[in-house]
This record gives sequence, structure tokens and C-alpha cells, in this order.
Amino acid sequence: MAETEYRPRFGAPREQKPRVDPGNTLARVLDVVTLSHGRAVAFLAVTSLLFFLSGFFTIPPIDRDESRFAQATKQMVETGDFVDIRFQDEVRYKKPVGIYWMQAAVVEIADKLGVPNAEIRIWLYRVPSLLGAIGAVLLTYWTALAFVTRRGAVLAGLIMCSSVLLNVEARMAKTDAMLLLTVMMVMGAMARVYLAWQRGEDNKQGGWLEPFVFWTGMAISILVKGPLILMFVGFTILVLGVMDRSVGWLGRLKPLAGIPWTLLLVLPWFVAIFLKAGQTFFSDSLGGDMLSKLSAQESHGAPPGTYFLLFWVTFWPGAPLAGMAAPAIWRARREPGAQFLLAWLVPSWIVFEVVMTKLPHYVLPLYPAIAILIVGAMERRVLARNWLSRGSAWWFAIPVLAAVGALVGSVAVVRHPMFLAWPFAAGALVFGLFAWMMYDNNRAERSLLSGVVASFFMSIAFYAVFLPSLRPVFPSVHLARALRTVVCVAPKAAAAGYHEPSLVFMTDTSTLLTDGAGAADFLGQGSCRFALVEYRSERQFALRAEAIGLRYNMFTRIEGYNYSQGKPVSIAVYRSEGTQ
Repeated sequence: MAETEYRPRFGAPREQKPRVDPGNTLARVLDVVTLSHGRAVAFLAVTSLLFFLSGFFTIPPIDRDESRFAQATKQMVETGDFVDIRFQDEVRYKKPVGIYWMQAAVVEIADKLGVPNAEIRIWLYRVPSLLGAIGAVLLTYWTALAFVTRRGAVLAGLIMCSSVLLNVEARMAKTDAMLLLTVMMVMGAMARVYLAWQRGEDNKQGGWLEPFVFWTGMAISILVKGPLILMFVGFTILVLGVMDRSVGWLGRLKPLAGIPWTLLLVLPWFVAIFLKAGQTFFSDSLGGDMLSKLSAQESHGAPPGTYFLLFWVTFWPGAPLAGMAAPAIWRARREPGAQFLLAWLVPSWIVFEVVMTKLPHYVLPLYPAIAILIVGAMERRVLARNWLSRGSAWWFAIPVLAAVGALVGSVAVVRHPMFLAWPFAAGALVFGLFAWMMYDNNRAERSLLSGVVASFFMSIAFYAVFLPSLRPVFPSVHLARALRTVVCVAPKAAAAGYHEPSLVFMTDTSTLLTDGAGAADFLGQGSCRFALVEYRSERQFALRAEAIGLRYNMFTRIEGYNYSQGKPVSIAVYRSEGTQ
């Protein structure tokens, strides 16, 4: 008699199990948070905080730009001079005063609230960048609402807050995250006015909200980064004017009221710095900083195409979708929404590629336009189905490369594999794999959400665990700590061979940056003095000390690595005989 009972193969499951898709759960979360604007804004604000706060308080000052900005602000607070910008005795007129005022306000408030040693806590100087990054994410949502649905606008905000580049800038006490916020104020307001004009909508009640946001954002941007905002605005207006053969919509921005308002906000400081420094600020800022970028400034030169190559890392996890969306975006280039975003993106990107001086963060103000273009293609379900869809593997490749790089780096630098980072790295790998394996044109949203979660785990592993644990690459921290353990009051220091701005910030504004002979002379001028001598300057220090009859002894020695110069350092801390 034939056997009719089903018998599974050896080792096979008794019944088929559903395919695991974490994107379903993430999509349901998105369903809930997009029920109202309030929920969407709260969700993006909380998500941004979760992304940006990893390592925010524990990563030491970064050389060189962050420490230079922080030290200049610190000197403003110490001197009470909020017009002049200096690093020690050197004028620092490359950027206007906006970011320094914001940082100084945070430090002053923290000091009044009783935060101990507020002036040397680098995280306080990072608060404006944190607020700028969160604000930029929320303004990306606000801007995207003019182009896509509320759900799409949330996705655009998630792309920005999870992007590698914005995560870096949110933790750096310098201008770029706040610049992004001001760019989003200006471009978001301009986009709404332009699209309303294209749709033939009446200018309701004079439409004062968008003009106010536009001109206020313009003023803040000029005070933060100078006239760079004029390039983004100018190119966008020029391209749209050529394509539409009209710029009639500009009247809705109310320039007759807006230009005086902008000048009222920016001119007082420019007049004050002119009265204090004459033409020096303008020659240093426009000539010494902006125009010099046409050549390879400070060894940051790179050929055209560099930003395109960096984009696939710095815009991850949104980058894979950018390639898939490109053909559809090109086909839609004459539609008003795509036309505006491409006018914002393409001309300025070309300029950045042509200019010789290149740093990754220069193109950050263009990334929101890409995020909104991607979401527009996703909502229409017109992502490429050809070979470009193989780019989905990039969601998994980046966590793999980051995990391997971090493991090799941790073993090489601290001789320890940093086991604490492994669970978070594993989370990034798992969700990156899900994003890749589950991708198809109808599941693009779910793959993107899985990529965002992978980026979140990566940010914890890298910023909260890996980077703060690389103690040898932050010698300034250990030197400052050594000086705080001395018995004598108000120690003074001179550094020879190691002149990083973080050392000045973490020790004292009066720290002398000199050579070996100068350090010996400094040590001989009184008690409670310390010479921080890098080993390449020790011979010169010893010869000068012998010549002047200086008696000294070694207090401690700090071994580390100077990543700014790409070389190991060994710094001896000497004190004059009798100093405790």
C-alpha cells in the first residue's frame, strides 16, 4: 500500500517559514510617525539626537580646525572682546564671527549654570554644530514637503541625519553644520516660493513667512561663512531664469524689505571689525581664504571628480539609491521640482569639482537636494532596474569595510580589538545585509530604512567606542592631564616640536609654541614652568640648557601619534629643578 503521509527530507523544516524582513517593522514605525507633522518633527528630532550624541561628550578636541575654532572662542570669553578673532596673538580672519558668538554664548551660559571648567570642555563648543545639524534635518523635512509627501519628507530627513558626512560635522566645533542649517533656511524658502509661482498659486496675504526665513537665513549664513551662500542662491536663480525665461517669482521674496533687513543684521559686526582691523579682515577672508582655494590651499588639492568618488562614502546610506535614481531624475529634469533641485545641485557641484582646494565637507550644503531627488524617484517607483540596482550591495559593503578598518586600526594603535564595539558592528552588518538582500524597486523604502539602522549602529561603534578609545592619537589630552596633576599653582608651559592647536586649547592660551632652544630659555625664567619637548627637538633643548646652565629633570613622557602630521611622537615633559 502506498504511503501518503508527508515526510520531509532529512534536516528540512516541516513547513515553510516566512522570509525575515525587518523593513516591515520599520515601515510600520514610519506609518505611525507620519500621521501628523508634529509626530514627524518629533521623530526626526529624537532620531537626530540618537545619531549625533554618540561620542559627542567623549571624543577629545580634534586637530586642527576644531581646536582652532574652539581656542579662538575661548579667547573671546577670556578677554571679553567679541569683535576680534584671534588664536593666541595671531589674527584669525578667515571666517566671520557668527560661529564664535554661538559657541561663546553656550560656554558663558554653561559657566553661569555651574558647569566646572566650562572653558576647556570641548563638547560645549560643539553644541552649535549639534543644533545646526538637527535644525538642518528638520529643515530638510520642511523643504521636502514642497516636493514630496509627508512620508517622503521624513525619509529625506532620515537620509540626511544618517549620512556619514553630517554625522561627522555634527560633532565638530566649526562652521559647516550651522552653514547647512542656514542654507536650508534660504533654499527651502526659495523652493516654496518658486514652486508656488510655477503652480500659479496666489501670493497669500503677502506671503511674509518665506521671505523672512530667506533673508534671515541669508544674514546668519553670511555671519557664519561669509558670502558662500550667494553662490548657491545665485547659480540657482541663474539656471532657473535661463530655463524658464523668467525670474518673476523673485518678487515674492520681497527684496525691497529683505535686503535692508539682511544688511541690518550683518553690517554692525563688519563695521566694528573694519574699525578695529581696517582692511585686514577683508583681505584675509576674501583674498587669503576664499580666492586662494582656486589653488591647492594647505596641501588640500585634488583633481576634478574627487567629490564624486567621496560621495559614495560620505552620503551613505543614501548613496546606493542616488545611483539608482539618476536616470529617472535626468528624465524629469524639466519638471519644476526636479529643475529647482538640479539648479541648486549641479552648478555648485561643478564649481567645487573645478576648484583645486577640496575638503569633503564643502559639498555638504548640496546633499539635501540629492536626498529630496532620491525620495521623489522612490515615491514614483522609477528607480533603475538595470545594472545600477546592483549598487544595493553598497549597503553591506560599507559596514564590512568599516568593521575591518576599525579592527585593524584598534589592534595597530592600542593593541586591543575593542570587544565593546563588536555588538554594534554586528548590528550594522546585519541590517546592511538585510538592506542589500531585501532590495527591489518595490521595497526600496524598506531597504533604505534598514540602511539607516545600519548607519545608527555604525555611529555608536565608531564615535562612542572606537574613536574615544584611541588614546595615543590624542597626546594633548595626556599632556594637559599631566600639567593638572602638578603641585605648584598656575603652571606655565612651552611646547617644542609639538604645536597642535588642541594643546593650546586644553592647557592655557599663554602656552608658548617654540623650538627646543626656546623651551630651555622659557624653563629657566622662573618656577612652576614646564617644557613639553618632542623627541626631535630634545637635542636642541639639551644643548641650549647646557649653554645657559639650566638644571632640570623629567616629569613624565607621553608617547602617541600625531595624525595631523602622520607620524609618531614622543614628548618629554621637563621641569626646572625644584618645581613640583
